[in-house]
Amino acid sequence: MARSKKVSYIYVPSQIINSLSSSSLQSLLVSPKKSSRSSSKFFYFLFKNPRFWFLAFFIFGFIAILKMGFNLDPLIPFSQNPCGITQSQGIIPTGSLSSHVDVKEDGEKSEFWEQPDGMGYRPCLEFSREYKKTSPEIVKDRTKYLMVVVSGGMNQQRNQIVDAVVIARILGAALVVPILQVNVIWGDESEFSDIFDMEHFKRVLADDVRIVSSLPSTHLMSRPVAEKRTPLHVSPQWIRARYLKRASMVHNSILVLQRLKPLWALLPQLRREGVLLLRGLDSRLSKDLPSDLQKLRCKVAFHALRFSQPILELGNNMAERMRSKGPYLALHLRMEKDVWVRTGCLPGLSSQFDEIINNERKLRPELLTARSNMTYHERKLAGLCPLNALEVTRLLKALGAPKSARIYWAGGRPFGGEEALLPLTREFPNFYNKEDLALPGELEPFSKKASFMAAIDYIVCEKSDVFMPSHGGNMGHAIQGHRAYAGHKKYITPNKRQMIPYFLNSPLPEAEFNRVIMELHRDSSGQPELRTSKAGRDVTKYPVPECMCNSTSSTNSVL
Repeated sequence: MARSKKVSYIYVPSQIINSLSSSSLQSLLVSPKKSSRSSSKFFYFLFKNPRFWFLAFFIFGFIAILKMGFNLDPLIPFSQNPCGITQSQGIIPTGSLSSHVDVKEDGEKSEFWEQPDGMGYRPCLEFSREYKKTSPEIVKDRTKYLMVVVSGGMNQQRNQIVDAVVIARILGAALVVPILQVNVIWGDESEFSDIFDMEHFKRVLADDVRIVSSLPSTHLMSRPVAEKRTPLHVSPQWIRARYLKRASMVHNSILVLQRLKPLWALLPQLRREGVLLLRGLDSRLSKDLPSDLQKLRCKVAFHALRFSQPILELGNNMAERMRSKGPYLALHLRMEKDVWVRTGCLPGLSSQFDEIINNERKLRPELLTARSNMTYHERKLAGLCPLNALEVTRLLKALGAPKSARIYWAGGRPFGGEEALLPLTREFPNFYNKEDLALPGELEPFSKKASFMAAIDYIVCEKSDVFMPSHGGNMGHAIQGHRAYAGHKKYITPNKRQMIPYFLNSPLPEAEFNRVIMELHRDSSGQPELRTSKAGRDVTKYPVPECMCNSTSSTNSVL
């Protein structure tokens, strides 16, 4: 009887079989004709050992992970952009982030980023010998105190704080750290130290004005007396004549004043209280001051009023995120509903939106701050209206802004929402605001602090390579002066009065239109301008010549 051939079967998982070549598989299934008994036993025990299969699965799994590791990008649900920009607001079109992270773009070589000739001007704050001589006596004085309550938005408050320091110097009084009035519109209850670095403020001005955190406990204020009229643009002589010289007749008195009141109403309170309380400082002090006081205004605006550390840190981080891939443009867009109502202008989105603005203006005519005897069209031609998104887009294109330009926009929510911004976002896809740049939860603690948010915008705009406002205002003016003081960084001032006719009805070809617009703005890019060339100019907007000098003038500087 013939001896039957013994057949052995080995269970091998299909994953292993698929990974083996045909020759390898054959070698496993067919025993070699010439093999030793020890080899057979070795393979028998090897395949029977569970550790072998565990090791095999581990090796194949490890190889698979390594293979996937070379192509992880499709698996990561986050943008490659280190800025952490989100599209939750719906403002950044799809695909804009990918263009934002290009290493270099040809548009960055555009002439648009070229800076104006600063003519060698640099900060220069050398006070006169007389100013320095009287400073020790003023700083040591303990008989006069000035309190101020500043109102409005953050940038308006900055202006009033600058004037408060100068008035304290004029009166030789100590200045109590300014009180920020609670904003009725935004409900912001921030204090001075929340927005500004108080200790830095005191330290920088230590040689000019004595700054105290609060009034001495021995001096109390009475209820402020109501005021009917407030003088505007008063001179140092007017302030001294009205409040200081006559008050000096009161022995060891400390001035109390509410908003530059008529003297007959103040004298009883001066004798009774002796503390000077000043409200509503906006535009109360003349812009044409002696040189030393102009320098003091610059010292306060550009050196003493530094933002608090949390604001500085977050603002600088935002600016770095914008700059991480090259230069960027900052826009201050004034397209909020209240702006259109107050200026007497229309947003131009549609007849429906224009009707809403007209109805709001009829219901609240007191909000209109522009000339009430002018029609909307007349205001537009006079350059009194903010630019809308379409006009800003056409202006930027005519001035050579590349499509790849990274743009940071500051300002409140535009009337009309995202639709109002469509012309800009379509032409310039790399379009961001602080909400887009912020990391998750980064802005949440400050969502109800309008002054904090405005300060963030201020920092990112001031640090930009190019800045342009769509309309005038406190922020635009402050940044213009700050950028000039920093070396005349490019600041585009839209020449609205001359360019609007071309925008409204221009048969010119695009190339000719661009040439005309470029020519109109040849001298509107932040070049040095003398404050003294026009009366009433603010030195914190035009710091030349009082606060800046070049090789032909003084070289002494401060800080």
